[in-house]
Amino acid sequence: MNILIVNTSENAGGAAVAASRLMCALNQNGEHATMLVRDKDTDNPNVVALNNKWLQRWRFLWERLYIYIRCSFSRRHLFDIDIANTGADITGLKVFKEADVIHLHWINQGMLSLDGIRKILNSGKPVVWTMHDIWPATAICHITHGCNNFKSVCRECQYLCGNSGYGDLAHAVWQRKLRMLKGQHLHFVACSRWLAGEARKSALLRGQTVASIPNPIDTGVFCQSSTEDARRRVGLPLDKRVVLFVAQRATNVNKGMAYLIDACKMLAQEYPDMREKICVAVLGGHADEVMDEIPFPAYPLGYTSDTARIIDVYNASDVFVLPSLSENLPNTIMEAMACGVPCIGFNVGGIPEMIDHQKNGYVARFRDSADLAKGIRWILFDADYDALSKCARRKIVDSYSLQSVAMRYVEVYNHAIAIKHYKL
Repeated sequence: MNILIVNTSENAGGAAVAASRLMCALNQNGEHATMLVRDKDTDNPNVVALNNKWLQRWRFLWERLYIYIRCSFSRRHLFDIDIANTGADITGLKVFKEADVIHLHWINQGMLSLDGIRKILNSGKPVVWTMHDIWPATAICHITHGCNNFKSVCRECQYLCGNSGYGDLAHAVWQRKLRMLKGQHLHFVACSRWLAGEARKSALLRGQTVASIPNPIDTGVFCQSSTEDARRRVGLPLDKRVVLFVAQRATNVNKGMAYLIDACKMLAQEYPDMREKICVAVLGGHADEVMDEIPFPAYPLGYTSDTARIIDVYNASDVFVLPSLSENLPNTIMEAMACGVPCIGFNVGGIPEMIDHQKNGYVARFRDSADLAKGIRWILFDADYDALSKCARRKIVDSYSLQSVAMRYVEVYNHAIAIKHYKL
C-alpha cells in the first residue's frame, strides 16, 4: 500500500515529529509511506519537499498578513489561528498520483488551502486526516479555551479581539469548511481519546468517522541510559535532583511555565532545604528569559532538534513537568516516560490518558500550582521512585510502540479504501 503523509514540516513541532515517526513505523511494517512537506530538513529519500521555496514563503506571509489585518494589526493572536486561504495544489504531483491513501496531518501556515483540500477530496482517493489539535473541527482556532461554538456554528471568534469591521471571519471560514466537506467522507483520527470526543461534538464533522489512535514512538531509541553520563554530556550537576521542563518555546503561555515557576516558589518557601537539593533545566527556545524567576539553580539548555541530545536531557532528569493549559497527546511526556522519567501534568486534554496518577507520575489539578508543587515533592522525595520509573517505561512500550500504532493505522487505511471502492 502506498501512503502519502502530508505535513507542513518534516521535523519542526510535535505534529511533524509524530508524522515522521508514523512514516518510519509504516515502512518498518512493510507498507510504502512517503512524506510530503513544505519544509524539508534532512536528506531522507522518503521525504519530498514542495518546489519553489519563494512561493511557499509568500503563501505563509500572505496568510499571516491577512490575519494581522483582521486582528486590528495586533500580533497577540497572530499564530493562534489559521484560515487556510492559500496553499499548494498537490494533486498534480507524482507522489500524489501514485498514492493509494492520502494522509493529512498538520497542514497549516500556507501548506494547503481549503480549496486545495477540496481538490484532494474530489480526486477520489481515500483521505485520512490526523488531528493534532482541534482546528479541523473548528473554523479557525487550534485551542478553543472553553468556547463551544464549534458544536453548533463558529462565529464572533474570541481570538479576533471583537473585530467585526470587515465581517465575521470565523463564520466565513466555517462556511468554507462546510462547503469543502459537503458530500465527502473522511476518516479523522485524533491522537487522544479526549480530542476524539471533542471532535465528535463538532457540527462541522457531523457524519464523519472519528477514531482515536495515539502517536507512535521508537522505544528502542527513546530508552533509559546512565544518568551520570547524560548529565556530563548536557552539563547538569551530578549532586542535585533535576526538574525538567521542555517546550519548543519556553515562553509559550499555553505550556504553563508560569505555573512551574509558582510551584517552585512555593516549594522553596515551604522547604528551604530544597534549594540545595534540586535544580531546574529548561529545554527550548527563549529558555534564558525565564531563568531569573526560578528560585532554584536553573539551567537554560536552549532549543535543539538533535534526537541524541534530547534523549540525554531526559535521562539526565529525575522528573518531567509539563503544566500545559491545553494538550492533545504531548510527544514530550511520551519521550520522557520512554526514558523512565516520571511525569507531572495538569488534568487536561490527553495528559491523564498518558500519566496514571501516582503509578507512573502525578496528575495535578488544573491550573493548581500548589498541587503541582505537591506532585514534584512527592515524586522526588516521598514516592518509590524506581517503581514509578519502571511503570512509566512499561506504559509507553505497551501503548505507543511503532508497530502497534502502525497496525492500527493500516486498519484505518484499509477501511477507507474499502468504503471508496464500495461507493464507486
